[in-house]
Amino acid sequence: MKEMDMPFAHDPDRRAVIAGIAATAAIFGHGRRVSAAEMAKDGGYRIIPRDVRDSLGEGITWSARRNAIFWIDILKPTLWSMDVGTGAIRSWPMPETIGWVIERKGRDDFIVGLKRGFAILRLDPFEITTIGNPEPDYPKNRLNDAKVDRWGRIWAGTLGEAGGSLYRLDPDLRWSRQDTGYKTCNGPTFSLDGRTMYHNDSGRRICYALDLHPDGTLHNKRIFTQFTEEMGAPDGMTTDAQGGIWIAHWGGGRISRFLPDGRFDRAIALPAGRITDMTFAGRKLDRMFVTSASGEPDAKPDSGSLFEVQAGVRGRAPHLFAG
Repeated sequence: MKEMDMPFAHDPDRRAVIAGIAATAAIFGHGRRVSAAEMAKDGGYRIIPRDVRDSLGEGITWSARRNAIFWIDILKPTLWSMDVGTGAIRSWPMPETIGWVIERKGRDDFIVGLKRGFAILRLDPFEITTIGNPEPDYPKNRLNDAKVDRWGRIWAGTLGEAGGSLYRLDPDLRWSRQDTGYKTCNGPTFSLDGRTMYHNDSGRRICYALDLHPDGTLHNKRIFTQFTEEMGAPDGMTTDAQGGIWIAHWGGGRISRFLPDGRFDRAIALPAGRITDMTFAGRKLDRMFVTSASGEPDAKPDSGSLFEVQAGVRGRAPHLFAG
């Protein structure tokens, strides 16, 4: 697909939407720090107690069979996990930059996005098997973010000096480039029926919507929402059980929920400037966990924390890679 130029200067409806997002977020978006016992209150959050802060927390996902969340620290390459029942936290130092981790259907290992490209990760015993690098001609690029669609395929974006592209990794472990022309790929997430993909170009502050066909092709790329400078840049995303699209605000200090038609619904502010990603977790998928980064010039004391947020809705279990 060709990169799209989407001016808004002559679109009064779009200007009104953007103005409404900024104003409503400013009014609503004051999250309250609460105790674990008070987490039933919508909009409340708590900080998961740890001895460290993530330099660049990202790639968070829920594992039902392990009753745990997994997430990444990209800049201090580490895979983290937390049992959501006991709160027990584990970590595995990684030999190189890692951007995301995804479970495989019917297997105990994972697919991960490394500096070297797609790889298989086994934790016990620890072993990494390379699948391949989708961008061997761009050594300063890397895989950045990824999710699985309803058909069990991984969609992963890249970033770096050569710009970003969107790749599809099929269950036979073959990959193909499906879109390009991005500054920084982030996301994606999918509609409830799986036939719409939402994908961010953080460098342009744009979240796109694309029609996703069962054969894995993308069509009808259009703008879902455009962030203002005050809002930061759209980063990681997830979809709740009602079809709401949640987006993390890198540089905006909050998470926001959008309706499937692109209208802003609500925001929850958090005490970190660079909010990066989120996932629903727990047996009822009624707990949301949010990652953040600490490497910002005006970093707040809680930047780099892992947050638990009361989103007020339930989520959906992530799809597993079919390969």
